[in-house]
Amino acid sequence: MKIIAGVDEVGRGSLIGPVYAAAVILNKSINKKILKDSKKLSKSQREILAKYIKKNSIWATGKATVKEIEKINILQASLLAMKRAIIKLKKKPSLVLVDGNKLPNIKNYKINFVIKGDQKIPSISAASIIAKVTRDKIISNLGKNFKDYNWNKNYGYGTKQHIKAIKRLGITPHHRKTFSPINKLR
Repeated sequence: MKIIAGVDEVGRGSLIGPVYAAAVILNKSINKKILKDSKKLSKSQREILAKYIKKNSIWATGKATVKEIEKINILQASLLAMKRAIIKLKKKPSLVLVDGNKLPNIKNYKINFVIKGDQKIPSISAASIIAKVTRDKIISNLGKNFKDYNWNKNYGYGTKQHIKAIKRLGITPHHRKTFSPINKLR
């Protein structure tokens, strides 16, 4: 029996915090029709589906820290987060399908990419949901100590309000200092 894991990441374009990835092996009984790209779902839909997926799947998350992002760049950090999620799965998949067009390098794993996979492959959709819900929760918690940056709403992305807060209040330890416009504000 072929065990397929779907993988996706979230947080690449954010100005703060870690990048997260999730790897998901769906149980046969899961309703694949309700799984969609996380960007096409509301926050409450994602949270409900994340619980459902976690209950009916083998799943794992991986992350790469701000320090790692700044050291190896966001693409390599995203691939590292994916690799960490895949390796943490309790079952080794016979095939890993990754959203996008770049692959993490893991010995003894068969890995393929699927462009727009989060819209086409249910296990990748599930991974996009788990990754997004996991990262959003972490960023919201970080934001409790940095309320004026509004991270509980913008999740660290470069909204006008977030950029204004950076200019007014400065850069936090959670900001990615190599990212524009932060690298110009230092």
